Amino acid sequence: MDAKKHLNSPVSLTDVDCLVVNLEYVHCSWNKQGTPKVNYTFYSRFHDVKMMECATYLSENNINTGCNQPYGNTIDRFRTFYTRLVHGRESFVTEHDLKKKVKLNPPTNVTVKNESDSNLWFYWNQTASGCVESEVRYRTNNNNNWEISKVSPGKQSHCINLPSSTAMYELQVRRRIEDNCGESLFWSDWSEPVVWGSNNSTADTNQPKGSTFVWNQMLYVVGVVIFIILVVMMLQNERIRILIIPVVPKPSLIPHEDWLQLSKGLSETNYNERACPVREYCQVSQSDSESSGSSTFSVTTDQTDCSVSIPVDEPDLSTPDSSSTTTGVVSSDEARPVSV
Repeated sequence: MDAKKHLNSPVSLTDVDCLVVNLEYVHCSWNKQGTPKVNYTFYSRFHDVKMMECATYLSENNINTGCNQPYGNTIDRFRTFYTRLVHGRESFVTEHDLKKKVKLNPPTNVTVKNESDSNLWFYWNQTASGCVESEVRYRTNNNNNWEISKVSPGKQSHCINLPSSTAMYELQVRRRIEDNCGESLFWSDWSEPVVWGSNNSTADTNQPKGSTFVWNQMLYVVGVVIFIILVVMMLQNERIRILIIPVVPKPSLIPHEDWLQLSKGLSETNYNERACPVREYCQVSQSDSESSGSSTFSVTTDQTDCSVSIPVDEPDLSTPDSSSTTTGVVSSDEARPVSV
């Protein structure tokens, strides 16, 4: 075809732009410079494949502006893609390199959980986990500054360590083909945001929402009602009041004599009294006392103020052959003490 003819045509060669969408179809459009004035018929093919007319046209005001062409083999994007716009006798062919022009759909089933390790975990699903890298962004309390982190290829989770319990976290994720599989220049759109936590720093989100607010209000009301009932019962029923608040006696109402009775008894006790020794005296046999020349047997005790005299029966020491009596004297040093 004549290049000059292409340049002077209503549609420039560079106006046809194509992109592989989610490895499912090829989206081509030719309205970057505005809506064309005529309807073009669109044909396309990959290398060594027959040209096929567009299966699904995109239009504005009944004018064709784009086409979604089925995408067959996964590796087709590494081949040259040819497009042709036809109107009457005019035909415009363009070659496209689609290897780096792949845009995936955003991840789905996005969830966020505060796990048992006290960390905030962000999860998502994606149709093809291999050859795909992800990027997570989050912000707190509707702040305009997003924290962005890249996620390793194939991984479908992200952790935020020790999140603040007083902040509201808003998280999103997107993905693209990674470098080892022919890195794409295009990231997917950001996923739908998920929110965790509560925001206490902005005016538009201060009010509690949903069931949490209802339950909090109910708990407050129930607590107040129970408190009022307890107060009324305590005022009207003395027994319940005593059970809940035991009566503490006032020392001023108890006579001082009762308080000091025990101490008086202790003060009158004399713990310095002298110990009283008690001693017992034993008899001396007659043979040991004959030489004394006395017929009287006596017992002598060590007399003190608290000593006790123990009488001892005087035995009959007389014998038929002796007319004299024997007197035995036992000193206090020879006495054996007996406890009473």
